[in-house]
Amino acid sequence: MIIKKLKSYNYRQYNYKLVLLLMIITIFGIVVIDSAGSSAGFEKKQLVGFIISLVMMLIISLFDYKFILKFYWLIYLFNIGLLLLVEFAGKNVNGATRWYEFNIGSFSIQFQPTEFAKLFLILFFAKFLSRFKDYINKWLFLGVVAFLSAIPLFLIVMQPDLSSTILITAIICTIIYMAGISYKKIAIIVTIVVLAVLSIFLYIKINPDQKIIKTYQIERVLAFLYPDQYEDKAYQQENSVLAIGSGKLDGKGLNNDDTQSVKNAGFLPEPQTDFIFAVIGEELGFKGTCLTLALLALIIIEVIVTAIKAADFQGRLIATGIAAQLIFQVFINIGVTTALLPNTGIPLPFVSYGLSSLVAVYAEMGILININLQTKSRER
Repeated sequence: MIIKKLKSYNYRQYNYKLVLLLMIITIFGIVVIDSAGSSAGFEKKQLVGFIISLVMMLIISLFDYKFILKFYWLIYLFNIGLLLLVEFAGKNVNGATRWYEFNIGSFSIQFQPTEFAKLFLILFFAKFLSRFKDYINKWLFLGVVAFLSAIPLFLIVMQPDLSSTILITAIICTIIYMAGISYKKIAIIVTIVVLAVLSIFLYIKINPDQKIIKTYQIERVLAFLYPDQYEDKAYQQENSVLAIGSGKLDGKGLNNDDTQSVKNAGFLPEPQTDFIFAVIGEELGFKGTCLTLALLALIIIEVIVTAIKAADFQGRLIATGIAAQLIFQVFINIGVTTALLPNTGIPLPFVSYGLSSLVAVYAEMGILININLQTKSRER
């Protein structure tokens, strides 16, 4: 059965261009992570993660995504199980319980279930909505979708991880839109959401001791709106903008020893993760940031083309969900590093240090390549 399926693929349609782009941008990210400077050896860990992710992606790309989607309820329940596991047995870091750590002898593995939740929920809702697409404009069905979305989102926001909650919500909404929900329903839902958000903000303003949003999350928004009044909370973004601007056109060079470097002076906390784009701007300049955006844009275009050419509805929804994730995640990360958005912890796909993020997004690429393998034509 498996051998027969492998022989049925037209390997001339294998997306080698996407694989090459992924390798280039990830290796580029490892080089920048190394330049970000740390005694923890993040670049070595990222290199190992890259090799594992690449092999895993190539293997997954040969698995029929339609067969994987047969287990969509198991995928959903497994996702809930992982989120519950981190809730009750997770590792607390800086006041947030987002990671789970387990030991195999003297070897320790730490992963972040939320990164995999993005993939699991894309797969689940792609199958669920494709199976019941005739009910997409029924309020009862939309209520079921909202309920199924609320369970994992609640577990994620409790970690607390508001940024990932917002990102995953945006991904699910994009998939629902592509599933064919009417604009009338969209208008009604948007109105309800806007009123609900305004009510929450009003409640927070009247009740400073409320428990809906953490104090540090409120302070980040206030620091974004009033940086002069919250200098201790706005310094990360201010230094990030300063670093990017100081790089000018060509940058100061990788692994430089410039005493005026924002990164070298230690004014850019955790530069290898959420603020990696600031390191690129300072050390590789405007040219480096353009190269990064160009590589990400080319990858996203490949994902969108796959969505357009997908052989079936569920494949189209998977590719759409992946495209939405990459677009929103890139927009949020760079928006934060350039102070266009409030400070929040979202990694830059394929570039930021983070093994969970890297493995999860490469798994998505593997499924995407399989969708591409099963399209009728690769002509453009």
